[in-house]
Amino acid sequence: MKLTVKDLKYDCRHFCGDIPCKPHKQHGVHCVDEQGRDCRYYDRVSKRILIIKLGAFGDVIRTTPLLHKLKEVEPQAEIWWITNTPDIVPKNVDVILPFTPQSVVTLHTTEFDTIYSLDKDREAAALCAQLSGKIKKGFTLRDGKCMPLDRAAEHKYLTGVFDDLSKTNTKSYQQEIFEICGFTFSGEEYIMPDVESHAWKLPKQKSIVGLNTGCGGRWTSRLWPDTFWVSLARRLKKAGYVPLLLGGEQEHAKNRRLAKLSGALYRGHFPLTTFMSEVNQCDLIVTAVTMGMHIAIGMKKKLVLFNNIFNKHEFELYGRGEILEPDFDCACFYSPTCPNNCMQYLSVDRVFDSCVRLLTQRSLSFGMGGKRARK
Repeated sequence: MKLTVKDLKYDCRHFCGDIPCKPHKQHGVHCVDEQGRDCRYYDRVSKRILIIKLGAFGDVIRTTPLLHKLKEVEPQAEIWWITNTPDIVPKNVDVILPFTPQSVVTLHTTEFDTIYSLDKDREAAALCAQLSGKIKKGFTLRDGKCMPLDRAAEHKYLTGVFDDLSKTNTKSYQQEIFEICGFTFSGEEYIMPDVESHAWKLPKQKSIVGLNTGCGGRWTSRLWPDTFWVSLARRLKKAGYVPLLLGGEQEHAKNRRLAKLSGALYRGHFPLTTFMSEVNQCDLIVTAVTMGMHIAIGMKKKLVLFNNIFNKHEFELYGRGEILEPDFDCACFYSPTCPNNCMQYLSVDRVFDSCVRLLTQRSLSFGMGGKRARK
């Protein structure tokens, strides 16, 4: 049988159209064989779904639980995702696009059955407004302003524009996102990239406590005093734990200084995948609301989370952590800086007690490696 364009399976999940598909590269198969039978790897796509979640690393990674539900209710759907951080999008997404003009052009010529627009940002909402979709959920742009597409998106929309409503919110981010999409959140976990192997040469017989000391240059309101980190590291070390300082390039000089003052371990700053491997060595992470927090949650680590400027109900810790807030009634809600430096009112005693309590509790679920992953 001579293969023609008419024989091609354009609706197959594997078919690319511009390059050979994986089954052909791996097994030499065609859309139909010489007897006219369909390829044994033919996986017909009945729907096409687009997720618009541009966001930062943390926002993207905490949206990945939605994929569990989509794969469950729409197993034959082809899922697309456009984002500013394509490297972190799970590989079970069929088409992963960076937010570039080239990608936008592609989307403009593609018909979607459902579009989930999950960012309350102008560029994301504008993209949703321009694209063709039979059903659209989430947020769009009207007259230059972000607007909810339907009642399901109103709750998250209103909490984003009024502080008093945001403070009374009792739903986690995951609950809100699932409701926007028409689902019910049932504890679906983050989906994480593979963690690289690395020879860390860390103690194997003691619990390792990761101390993630930074919070970025913009949101300094979340910083815990350096003297408190030193005191916590000393107390953890005295109690038989191994404090390990974590951070990026911005925290490098700070962490070197804290290591010298406290005796905590510090291995340096690393690219993202290596940093994830380092986090995976820890039994517990102490952190503010940062990228490191989301990595720890995704790797199912025990977590002591510092919070002062957000609604604590926003964070889903999956029963593996505690959220600690300052003993001070501060007005720095969603503020990059704090005039009162309210994090000074979160004591070392409270943090240490929380660490010990979590480390001595039986884990509710296993992490992605822990001691067994150490080399």
